[in-house]
Amino acid sequence: MAKIFLTGCVGLLALLVGLDNIFDYETNFAGVQHILSMDTLPPGAAFAWRSMSAPPVLHLAYAGIILVEIGAGGLCLVGASRLWRARRADAWSFNQAKDVALIGLVAGFALYFFGFMVVGGEWFEMWRSNGWNMQEPAFRLAAAIGIVLIFVNQRDV
Repeated sequence: MAKIFLTGCVGLLALLVGLDNIFDYETNFAGVQHILSMDTLPPGAAFAWRSMSAPPVLHLAYAGIILVEIGAGGLCLVGASRLWRARRADAWSFNQAKDVALIGLVAGFALYFFGFMVVGGEWFEMWRSNGWNMQEPAFRLAAAIGIVLIFVNQRDV
């Protein structure tokens, strides 16, 4: 039951974050814009050549983030539903029902760990950004999802 509940929680979280980014598009788009354009870094930053500031690229990147959030949320909710239906089955059947949930959890983890911490944090030096460093919230999400991912992935016997 804990695996079902936690997978559902991650699904709701990711879905809400994605929907919030649609309904309040400009708020977090500003963050994406500043991070990718690297316009809040100190003057003369050594890696400023990595910046991307073309509006279509910025909107495409933000759309990609939103799609992964909604996709991960949907997959986790479908996965939780599949786990719910398999809850009274034998351990082998329950383990087989984890596939969709695990894909959703991996997608959410990858977004916040790879997308925000690796790409945003290091490639675009978000950690140096004055006011737009989203590494701490990204780490919280990646850590929470990662813990659920490890737990759900444990074989039931």
